[in-house]
Amino acid sequence: MLSARAAMFPLERPWQCYQNRFFSDFDPSNVPSPKRLAAFSVPAHPPRTPTAMATLVRLVLRRLRGLRGLPGLPRLAAEMPLRARSDGAGPLYSHHIPTTPLQKALLAAGSAAMALYDPYRHDMVAVLGETTGHRTLKVLRDQMRRDPEGAQILQERPRISTSTLDLGKLQSLPEGSLGREYLRFLDVNRVSPDTRAPTRFVDDEELAYVMQRYREVHDMLHTLLGMPTNILGEIVVKWFEAVQTGLPMCILGALFGPIQLSAQSLQVLVSELIPWAVQNGRTAPCVLNLYYERRWEQSLRALREELGITAPPVHIQGLA
Repeated sequence: MLSARAAMFPLERPWQCYQNRFFSDFDPSNVPSPKRLAAFSVPAHPPRTPTAMATLVRLVLRRLRGLRGLPGLPRLAAEMPLRARSDGAGPLYSHHIPTTPLQKALLAAGSAAMALYDPYRHDMVAVLGETTGHRTLKVLRDQMRRDPEGAQILQERPRISTSTLDLGKLQSLPEGSLGREYLRFLDVNRVSPDTRAPTRFVDDEELAYVMQRYREVHDMLHTLLGMPTNILGEIVVKWFEAVQTGLPMCILGALFGPIQLSAQSLQVLVSELIPWAVQNGRTAPCVLNLYYERRWEQSLRALREELGITAPPVHIQGLA
């Protein structure tokens, strides 16, 4: 019996999702023990960001905006077309800030330090992803081009925001459908798809869209994996994303995020959730190749079976 994906794309070749070499020989027994990780724990909500590093990043960003004459405040995500300029001059797409290798290195160093110090600085996490992920984004882009559904996504450039989603239609879908469960995830966790920052520092408009797509399907991965948005759930999703995409930002988040956890949560993460996330990341085809907007009516359970994603080993809603 053909899967829903096979029926939609009969000429599709088997998926081969990119996986970073760092995870190719993953052995759960080599993961640091909770006691060792706890020795490096820091407060979950740091009292303040490092003043010198924050000043450095702000100065670089202000200088870049001043040189390029770009607006300081981003527009809504849905307004960002991510299409190349026809005249070939100036920024390549809306919000693009061209930068030199040295500028990217400074931004990467500053944003990495601040993101590790305070994981809740999502703006710094975004800058880190854009300034360190160029090679990996090319691999992901090429992998999407080889996949029929992924190629269609690159061609049509769908966006996920409150202005592009038909919330009424999602609410009317049957219980257990992808669209209904995604809407439930947004409501329960009080999150919005409009919070994803626009891409700014990727010097290729198609790669910029790949990065934007990765950000906008992040909540879909939470829905697929059944993970909440607490710190433990975010770390588990980062392990899955690290295996799936190989983005340096995801690898850093997966490795250093656990220092924020309590001893109990560390024990659960190391012994059960990391092996589960890595195994599912290896087994599942590349999640960037899923045209989620065409699958709202599909059963979430059926989609998980299609992707080979299993149920999480423990319920983590009460852990942090």
